[in-house]
Amino acid sequence: MNIACWSGPRNLSTALMYSFGARADCGVWDEPFYAAYLARTGLKHPMRAEILAAGDPDPNHIARRAGAPAPMGQAHFYLKLMTHHVLEGDSLDWAADATHVFLIRDPARVLASYSAKRENPTLEDIGFAQQSAIFDEVRARGWRYAVIDSFDIRRAPEPALRALCGAIGLPFDPAMLTWPAGGHPDDGVWAPHWYDAVHRSTGFAGAEGPLPVVDPALVAVHKAALPHYQRMKAETLSISA
Repeated sequence: MNIACWSGPRNLSTALMYSFGARADCGVWDEPFYAAYLARTGLKHPMRAEILAAGDPDPNHIARRAGAPAPMGQAHFYLKLMTHHVLEGDSLDWAADATHVFLIRDPARVLASYSAKRENPTLEDIGFAQQSAIFDEVRARGWRYAVIDSFDIRRAPEPALRALCGAIGLPFDPAMLTWPAGGHPDDGVWAPHWYDAVHRSTGFAGAEGPLPVVDPALVAVHKAALPHYQRMKAETLSISA
C-alpha cells in the first residue's frame, strides 16, 4: 500500500512520518517534491541550495517514483507530502492507487510554529488552500482517504493511530508510538533547519494547550486559512480516549 499523507508545514507531519517509519513493514519518503517546488517557483527557502543539490527538480520523475512500491521492498510506502509543493496544473494521476491521509492542524497553531522558523508566512506558504483543493480532487475521484487532526494525535496517540490505521486498512502496530531520538535515516536534507524538536523526541509530545493568539500581522492569513481547515475538520476521524 502506498500512503499519500497530505499536509502543510508545521502540522506534526515529521512526527507522523517517524511513526510510520518505525514500522518494519513501511518505507518512508520525506517531502519528495520539495526540490522540484523550489526549482519551479524560484522561492528562497532556508537551505535552498542544499535542497536543490540533493533532490530531483523534475516533478514527473518524482511522480513516477512516488507511485511505485517502496524501494527497499517494504509492503507499505509512506509519502510525506507538502500540499504547497503541488502547483496548479500538476496531475495527481500518479496517486490513483494510493490511500490518502489528510493531516490537518488549526491555522493559529501552524502560523505560530511556522513564523518562528521563517518570517511573514503567506497563505501560499502554509498550504491550506492547496490541501483543500487536493482534498476535493481525491473525493471527486473516489479515492480512499481519511482526515485526522494533529491535535487528536497529540491528545491520544494510540487511539488516534488505531483509528487512522483502521480507516486506511492497515493493522495497527505498537511500534508506531515510539522512535529513536536523533532523526530518521530518510530525513530530507533540510532537517537541521526544521526538525530540531522532533529530533529530540522519542514519541509524540503531550496534548496541546489553548490556541495561541494570532500575531496581528498574520490575522489576514489566519482568516483566509480557517475555512479550509474547518471544512476538512468536519470529516476528521472520531477519536475515543
